[in-house]
Amino acid sequence: MRHGFANKKLNRTSEHRKALLKNMLNSLIKYEQITTTLPKAKFLKPEAERIITLGKKETLQTKKMLMTKLQNKGSTQKVTKTLSKRYLKRNGGYTRIIKAGFRYGDNAPMAVIEFVDRDVEAKKIDRKKKELVKGKTEEKKLATA
Repeated sequence: MRHGFANKKLNRTSEHRKALLKNMLNSLIKYEQITTTLPKAKFLKPEAERIITLGKKETLQTKKMLMTKLQNKGSTQKVTKTLSKRYLKRNGGYTRIIKAGFRYGDNAPMAVIEFVDRDVEAKKIDRKKKELVKGKTEEKKLATA
């Protein structure tokens, strides 16, 4: 019997599931909105809520706990400095899940998970890098021609 097992397994081993959760948490914190499958979004939501609640305490112990959960210094700093200040007056409910139809290839239910009152500009963080790389490759092509 499966009594007392809280999490979904998502057809993955425990190591793969932990890595998936950590990567999705870091992406959600960085971009403040990600698109994924509905079961993964439902799996991610309680962990994201716990991370924000931890960040609101602002002690050395909670910073260390965030660092062990996220294993990313930038994400830890964003949680403690930006997100915890934004949700200081809110008692939970920091994320929302919006259903986004079905994926074309395998008809999997898709969802968008995002922070409530998110920063819209956070979604565009890495776009400048991509545009710079694209511009440099075009310059090289023109220079060689």
